[in-house]
Amino acid sequence: MNTKADMIDCIEQEIATGQFRPGDRLDEMSLARRFGVSRTPVREALYYLASVGLIELRPRRGAIISDVGPDQLFAMFEVMAELEAICARLGSRRLTLDIRSQIIACHEACGEALHDPDAYYEKNEVFHQAIYSASGNAFLMEQCVKLQKRLRPYRRLQLQVINRIGDSFSEHERIVAMIVAGNGEAAATEIRNHVAVQGERFSDLISGLNRLRAA
Repeated sequence: MNTKADMIDCIEQEIATGQFRPGDRLDEMSLARRFGVSRTPVREALYYLASVGLIELRPRRGAIISDVGPDQLFAMFEVMAELEAICARLGSRRLTLDIRSQIIACHEACGEALHDPDAYYEKNEVFHQAIYSASGNAFLMEQCVKLQKRLRPYRRLQLQVINRIGDSFSEHERIVAMIVAGNGEAAATEIRNHVAVQGERFSDLISGLNRLRAA
């Protein structure tokens, strides 16, 4: 593992699972030795992680893991659900043939990755980005991508729950059907329910985080 993207993915996952805890300091030299790279790509990875809010770069202390509690995590998913609902609603009205084909192709790619959680996660991310594009609103797309990056490790962790990948794909099916049909309100409702982490799903996410952190 020696690319910046690999390093970011690994650190994101370790933050989500508690191997790095809130308040922990990420030392550039230690990370460079661990990943077998110079300090430059490490520094670039840390700047990226800071830009999406997973760490804080503090004077004289360096890179510190941000403290994200259950309330903040719930709030971020709540906002993500509403932003994606807006994208689906606008996309249903502004759908072009090219974007329609792109959304369907991304959905089919998810279907081909159902038995590989890591591959499904990557295809799932692209699927959602296709819906952001469908909105035709550059500012909205920018905000969605920014928050999507912030929630990456937690959305990935969700997919580890038994049957969640199959449920996710079924939800995609309904989202695509409503967007293609031009039913903006139904599309917004479907994707809001898909993204929002409430009730049992939120309990499962927090329980999973606690188990991994305890381990």
